[in-house]
Amino acid sequence: MRYITEIAKDIGIAEDELDLYGKYMAKVDPNILARLSGRKNGKLILVTAINPTSAGEGKTTTTIGLAQGLKKIGKRSMVTIREPSLGPNFGIKGGGTGGGKCQLLPADEINLNFTGDFPAISAAHNLLSALINNHIFQGNELGFDPKRITWKRTIDMNDRSLRQIVVGLGDQGGALVEDSFLITPASEIMAIMGFAENYNDLKEMLSKITVGYTRDGKRLTAGDLKAQGAMAALLKNAIKPNLVQTTEGVPGFVHIGPFGNIAHGHNSVIADKIALKLADYVITEAGFGSDLGMQKFIDIVMRRAGYNLDLVVLVVTVKAIKHNGGMKPSENGGMEFMRKGIDNLFYHISNIERYGLPLIVSLNRFKEDTEEEINFLREEVQKKGYRMEINEGYTKGGDGATDLARGVVEMLEKVSQEQRKINFTYERDEQVKNKIDKIALKVYGASKTEYSKKALRVLKRIRDEKLDFLDVCMAKTQYSITDDQTKLGWPKGFTITIEDIMLSTGVGFAVPLLGEMMTMPGLPKHPISEEVNIDDKGNITGLL
Repeated sequence: MRYITEIAKDIGIAEDELDLYGKYMAKVDPNILARLSGRKNGKLILVTAINPTSAGEGKTTTTIGLAQGLKKIGKRSMVTIREPSLGPNFGIKGGGTGGGKCQLLPADEINLNFTGDFPAISAAHNLLSALINNHIFQGNELGFDPKRITWKRTIDMNDRSLRQIVVGLGDQGGALVEDSFLITPASEIMAIMGFAENYNDLKEMLSKITVGYTRDGKRLTAGDLKAQGAMAALLKNAIKPNLVQTTEGVPGFVHIGPFGNIAHGHNSVIADKIALKLADYVITEAGFGSDLGMQKFIDIVMRRAGYNLDLVVLVVTVKAIKHNGGMKPSENGGMEFMRKGIDNLFYHISNIERYGLPLIVSLNRFKEDTEEEINFLREEVQKKGYRMEINEGYTKGGDGATDLARGVVEMLEKVSQEQRKINFTYERDEQVKNKIDKIALKVYGASKTEYSKKALRVLKRIRDEKLDFLDVCMAKTQYSITDDQTKLGWPKGFTITIEDIMLSTGVGFAVPLLGEMMTMPGLPKHPISEEVNIDDKGNITGLL
């Protein structure tokens, strides 16, 4: 690794704009944007994927590999990526910093507590929880209905035992109420941090967080508890993007980590904006497939941030195609599963086409992939009129991604330099129910949507409180286009069921919960944590 001060100097960040966290990590002052305001933005490339297997299909590895491939062919590139969560890191997925020769460094630091952003967000979130219960204990001047407290507690760990709890037990326990935990990447404060560009923005959004209701139905906020100042103070440093480097010295911002299946699944807007001023090509990623992270990035993030998207890279793997064709992990199938599963790739191509965006397909190659399988994929992609490039960045670093990099550059040269007109899924001034229905029907391809009585009550509250300005951030399984993870490929004629809708009024989201979606994951029978260890020199093994 090179010293982070050298990486910063190479891309035009001054030393007084850095807060150093050791030799290889630094935070960047968001006020750098004022100095860079006269610069033209670089090209923004979004990496998405087909519906994945449980191990993921290598979006982060592709993102890093593409940036390194662009560097190899003489282009100034940067990556902007989310911070990993401890829950998945120690659960089934492992570290979130890429893999092989396409990693963000120092990987162990980034995968663990990094620069303290997640702990700060957890602390701010739980401060608000403590203030709510203390307010009720101290006389409840605002008139909280203890049965209608909507603000949960948080922890950055998969722990199913915390999905439903009771707090306040014992003589000095305070108010006795039912409560629950969600994982930190699902916290509304995490989502807020993705959009806050300064401390005034941050305090304003924090003050609007809905925390509960009175018995007569009045909505209560963090601002009513005068909590926003202290919460923002805890987040003082977390608002600053984190600068690191890849295995080949490409600079990257790793900042904020909302989940893609529950939250909006993208790093911070401020990181994107700074990177676009510093590099000619910025490669970013959105959580899971085009039905989740990409949809939210286009319909929410881009519109709010005000920047443009130039190209989509669609990541595919042979194993994911076979999985969507019905092949079980214990099976060793061949072309029959490729032919059945290819429909999932066709869905994602169609979804990206609907937005009016150019795309290139990137095959993340594994050593067991056969030439027959690769040629089949290439021919099917070409039949759709698109280009597929093989990415071998995991084993070869930037050299393994130069074909993909050249393909990206060539496609961007063909694209008009003017602002691209995107076919958004909904208009922001529509009713929330219409937004939900349009995502279900136009993005997922459902035949209809159904709402539980609980969800219908929330929709009525949205209308009564004039909250239809909220963006819709769907929470659904990543393993299927539908709300049922067992329906693989490209299902047709299905129904989307809205079980509940969470109101995140601070960040401005209505979050429908689809099917059996939960905001607190659990650990598998044999979590990755069983393999993690540290030696007497402080070297960590088993996490990646």
